[in-house]
Amino acid sequence: MGSVFSIIPKIHREGLRFIFLFAFITLVFFLIWAPLGWMGLVLTIWCVYFFRDPERITPIGEGLVISPADGVICFVGPAIPPQELEMGEEGWQRISVFMNVFNCHVNRSPVDGTVVKSVYWPGKFFNASLDKASDENERHSLSLSSEKMGLIGVVQIAGLVARRIVCDAGVGDALKAGERYGIIRFGSRLDVYVKSELSARVAVGQTIVAGETILADTAKVGAAQETEIR
Repeated sequence: MGSVFSIIPKIHREGLRFIFLFAFITLVFFLIWAPLGWMGLVLTIWCVYFFRDPERITPIGEGLVISPADGVICFVGPAIPPQELEMGEEGWQRISVFMNVFNCHVNRSPVDGTVVKSVYWPGKFFNASLDKASDENERHSLSLSSEKMGLIGVVQIAGLVARRIVCDAGVGDALKAGERYGIIRFGSRLDVYVKSELSARVAVGQTIVAGETILADTAKVGAAQETEIR
């Protein structure tokens, strides 16, 4: 029995009602017509997979910026942080992570830090892989104050399909790198804004893992890293 439960992923609480809804509709479909039921079963399995919330092995160390999302790097370069964060227009680089509907959508803090701003911004729903999504799409922006690196911006951005951004972090909250703080349904993007002097450790097209992949750092390359399950 233990081996059966070991293959069932941990589910984020935001997904429970959707899974139950998909399962109920699947049952109705089976009563109407079996082929519809099998289609519903596939969608229910996908829904469980989408809302999975796995543990991650997070590198620990001063000067590390950890990926806040699973997905593919779609942009690395100079950019201006969202105006609502009031971080200024000079000296920033943006690292953007695009999440498709098969990625885990649980979002994690990129650094150890305290939330100094938490702002929801209504907007449009362009494809999250487009560069203009950073400026025009619905988003929830956080700025974190890190003792080692100063301010870090992290922005949850709704995509073409996504219509719900959940951010559990508020002003004054202390977050650890790799700690869960939100989720987006159902396809979206995360932007991280760091000081331009930090060395980016990822490239466009690279597949990365939330809570594990180092996006940028100030540490010496090759230094040994401690880790922690989060």
